[in-house]
Amino acid sequence: MPHLASDVSANDNMAAALVELQELTRRLRQDCPWDREQTAQTIVPHTVEEAYEVADAALAGDSEKLLDELGDLLFQTYFLALLLEEKGEGDLEAVARGVHAKLVRRHPHVFGEAKAETAGRVRERWEAIKTEQEGRSGVFHDVPEALPGLLLARKVQRRAASVGFDWPDLDGPLAKVREEVAEVEDELARTGRPSPETEADPRVFAEIGDLLFTVVNLARVVNVDPELALRATTGRFVGRVERAEQLAAEEGLFWSELDLDAQDAWYERAKANLGGTEVG
Repeated sequence: MPHLASDVSANDNMAAALVELQELTRRLRQDCPWDREQTAQTIVPHTVEEAYEVADAALAGDSEKLLDELGDLLFQTYFLALLLEEKGEGDLEAVARGVHAKLVRRHPHVFGEAKAETAGRVRERWEAIKTEQEGRSGVFHDVPEALPGLLLARKVQRRAASVGFDWPDLDGPLAKVREEVAEVEDELARTGRPSPETEADPRVFAEIGDLLFTVVNLARVVNVDPELALRATTGRFVGRVERAEQLAAEEGLFWSELDLDAQDAWYERAKANLGGTEVG
């Protein structure tokens, strides 16, 4: 019984916290000039930004920051739900009940008699349920075009794979990446390197797009999130360049005045100094 009482108390505390946030959202909407002026169109860019900040915190393994950023993202949900309520088109309760029903519906292996022993099988069932029970049609139904390019490509590829249009093994995507690299090289041999701030050659533009698409597909096949992987690599690069600049400055050298060979040497020293996952 003490355990049950503890669970009830925790649930009460959580419910109270969520209601308090809802009341705060309403107060801000009523009394803050900035909040009063907002619409879904003006809020959504902030929502996207908050989602990326959640991703950064999770990728960094920073639990304290993740807790903070999740709060910011939760507030975005509350605010957008309140805008729906003002138009009489839904509210926070409808949001919660809707996602609850959807999750139950899409997990018959948990709440019903269906069997799904692997994560891959669960994903297959999701796509089937969307078609059979939710009235969605077409391979690429409801793919949001506003997704960042890497995630849009992955989502499209996942949809294609869900109907069997996928490589049977790793040889296929690896060979395709090599093929696209060769095609980029062929086009660059024809055009050379363009002048800065000029429009790209259309064929080079297309081949680079093909190469990026195939790399995303390879990432998908080996269970790597291309967006997170690229952001992690970019972060490591920034950290190493900044460390290289710092090391050079400690020797009285200005990074921008060093030639490429010297910058590269300092960069290698920074890599060794910082350690971590090897990245070029």
